[in-house]
Amino acid sequence: MEQTSLFDEPKYEPLAYRMRPRNLDEFVGQEHLVGNGKILRKMIDSDNVSSMIFWGPPGVGKTTLARIIAHETKADFITFSAVTSGIKEIKKVMEDADNNKKLGIKTILFIDEIHRFNKAQQDAFLPFVEKGAIILIGATTENPSFEINNALLSRCRTFVLKELSVENVLSLLKKAITDERGFGKSKIEILDNDLKFIAIFANGDARSALTTLDMIVTNSDIDKNGTICITRDNIESILSKKTLLYDKDGEEHYNIISALHKSMRNSDPDAAIYWLARMLEGGEDPLYIARRIIRFASEDIGLADTNALNVAINVYQACHFIGMPECNVHLAEAVIYMSIAPKSNACDIAYMNAKKDALDTIAEPVPLQIRNAPTKLMQNLGYGQGYKFAHDYENKLTNMDCLPTTLKGKVYYQPTTQGNEIKFKQRLEQIKKWKSDNKNI
Repeated sequence: MEQTSLFDEPKYEPLAYRMRPRNLDEFVGQEHLVGNGKILRKMIDSDNVSSMIFWGPPGVGKTTLARIIAHETKADFITFSAVTSGIKEIKKVMEDADNNKKLGIKTILFIDEIHRFNKAQQDAFLPFVEKGAIILIGATTENPSFEINNALLSRCRTFVLKELSVENVLSLLKKAITDERGFGKSKIEILDNDLKFIAIFANGDARSALTTLDMIVTNSDIDKNGTICITRDNIESILSKKTLLYDKDGEEHYNIISALHKSMRNSDPDAAIYWLARMLEGGEDPLYIARRIIRFASEDIGLADTNALNVAINVYQACHFIGMPECNVHLAEAVIYMSIAPKSNACDIAYMNAKKDALDTIAEPVPLQIRNAPTKLMQNLGYGQGYKFAHDYENKLTNMDCLPTTLKGKVYYQPTTQGNEIKFKQRLEQIKKWKSDNKNI
């Protein structure tokens, strides 16, 4: 029995801990997995849970969901730390779980940040997962394909947990204010817009949102009636952050990504950097911005600078590896590069024009000369007849038609004279001249 002292202070439990959902009805978000009729909900309701990996950003409910599963399925729940658990400790727990299985007791082993376990530690779980001595639930913020052993990963089902929406987080904050486990016994005065600001600031992380609310309530003034009065100044003081007019789920989200895109297109690096900062400091997901830059690299630059796409993809990888706030400089590098690179939308125009014709001629047959003929019947039907293998010709060029008959002579790609694309334009003109001069080849 633990002894206490007269001088011991009551233990304070953080708000995020007190408000942790106790069952699926209290769980917020991940409707694609635990909504009525969804796959994980069915597995839990039927008590047919197998080993699985939860992959998602911080604060979206990975640990909470594992605890709910253990409670709903009446299983022993054991947690492991990748930092403090060694091989010897792992094997001891595995053996205990194996013995418990013989007594009809299920064991759920939850490993937070499973990607931090080394190969030997991960291998120690394998035999026990294989024979069903344990149900392994691993949680990770990293791509399991790269961070978890293939042998272990193949024995687990991977579920992707999504970032919580502003509405999800807002509902948690409202509940924390009214629920007795939270601040339900206190009188709190806060505007809905200010509560939404806290939800936006949390960037989809429920734990961060509740921790922030905890700090704000604890450090706000109490009036003579005992009401805790929370103002925007209180919030900004606690967060050391001024409000930016930016809502990731609203119109301003689309306005600002449009401003970033058009600033880069207009070769204005200063404006592009400004809009980038507005998005990042407003809580935007850096990977979303990186994906838009990848699109821009081909849509607005294309063959004018073929390295633009390399830069964009490399920056996306950098953002994935290190996250915010460190990846802000990588995104800055990308938007500056895209802004000053030569511009061409010839690839985008070529595809859109080809798409229109493709939809209008969806039933047009592939010309016989460029069809494969792997069987005798297909050869007899004329498949492949008249095909000219370009490598057999001196200039690696022929005049064989590759478009459907109705589209013969159609031109989609029209290169500009910007940057490297002038080289592609010159090469294409040479090809067309050769074909005009050698119509019989």
